[in-house]
Amino acid sequence: MMELEQLSARALAQAIRGKKVSSLEATRAALGRLAAAHERTNCTLSLEAEEALAAAAACDAAIAAGKPIGPLAGVPLAHKDMFDRRGKIASWGARIRAEKPATQDATVIARYKAAGALQIAALHLTEFAFGPTGHNYVLGHARNPWDPTRITGGSSAGTAAAVAYGAIPAGLGSDTGGSLRLPAAACGVASIKPTWGRVSRAGAMPLAPALDTIGVIARHVEDLALMLGLLAGADPRDPAATTLPVPDYLAHLDQPIRGLRLGIDAGVIGSAHPQVQGMLQQVTKILEGQGLVTAACRFPDWQTLDHLVQLTQMPDCSAVHAAYLRSRPNDYGPQVRARLELGHFIGAVDHLTALRARGSYLRRTLEDTFKDIDIAVLPILADPLPTIAELDIGGGPTLQAAMARVVKYTRPINYLGLPTLALPVPRAGGLPNGIQLVGRPFAEAQLLAVGQAYQREVPPEVARPLA
Repeated sequence: MMELEQLSARALAQAIRGKKVSSLEATRAALGRLAAAHERTNCTLSLEAEEALAAAAACDAAIAAGKPIGPLAGVPLAHKDMFDRRGKIASWGARIRAEKPATQDATVIARYKAAGALQIAALHLTEFAFGPTGHNYVLGHARNPWDPTRITGGSSAGTAAAVAYGAIPAGLGSDTGGSLRLPAAACGVASIKPTWGRVSRAGAMPLAPALDTIGVIARHVEDLALMLGLLAGADPRDPAATTLPVPDYLAHLDQPIRGLRLGIDAGVIGSAHPQVQGMLQQVTKILEGQGLVTAACRFPDWQTLDHLVQLTQMPDCSAVHAAYLRSRPNDYGPQVRARLELGHFIGAVDHLTALRARGSYLRRTLEDTFKDIDIAVLPILADPLPTIAELDIGGGPTLQAAMARVVKYTRPINYLGLPTLALPVPRAGGLPNGIQLVGRPFAEAQLLAVGQAYQREVPPEVARPLA
């Protein structure tokens, strides 16, 4: 059998269509790899083997009968457990969850089903998707597949760990303050956080609706392009989902990138650990080798952006949880409860001021920061990959400062709503980390084309324990 763990979702779908491998074989192999990944990383909340194998057999029968199939037909996937699925109750990574099974699928789940994809498991997430490290004080912490003493990043911890291990080629996550990019960096894989509003959030657990973004984690950039193309587009169930046409991201993967201007804000980057700055310089040289031209740029005051995103996020999160905080406060883990309580101390005037300022800061960013550049490059993690123990601080007095350092380079981008591609840095035998490429609104195709070129020099890896 071919090395299924190495294949992209796109390549596996082609192999299944061409009868080089059956969906049943691919699904059995994925279930086995996911069980091994879970033993190492605690990445799985529920394994759905019986349903997945039945769906795989049905797909094989359809192919044998010559029936039309979708672009992901027979491909085994798994997703962060925060999306409605008909007849099931999503865990939300918490003790508190919906009281009744969902009556319909989340839009993103429905679109993957329509494309023929299978779901073999529901994956670990930080409690209520509210944490950037992979710690979960209710269901247990996630562990990194390269080194189980290290964080996975969060909140899409299980998706990143399972993808990195090779259990699945790709999966869904969400990003409110870095929850796609941080685990992608920590686990050495790629992710796409699309422009806010590019993908419907209908049927997804809300955290901070003003910032929540659904996206994809994958090893291969081509899978980000394929899967984003299936997800993106208008949805009457989500009024914030844009009606702008969806490009053919796959067709744009090989578009010319030579001459694109890559912006570097030396002042913002200068706050990162020297090792992280060195990683970013290494990635910049690789991109220059692909024809990009570096140029200086300057974001609006980064500390102000970070302050404004907190004024936006914290009350939004607390409002979503207000009823549960009153009726079931002891069912929260200490870290999430402490952060949710904080939102109640931010005044409505400050929250509304931050919301109203978003347009002004986005306009300033586009007019000034992106005036002479096409794409900006930033770190994702400010420091080399931390251990689980270093950030195992519960809800104590150091919580806010520690979390602020982890999300230093991610959450201001959520405030601006800009699309962001996360790419792993060359490991050279060491621990993983990553950088992010930030584009103008709805410039996902351009970001993905750059990422595709980058992966020709830094190919995807399957995570295995470091010596």
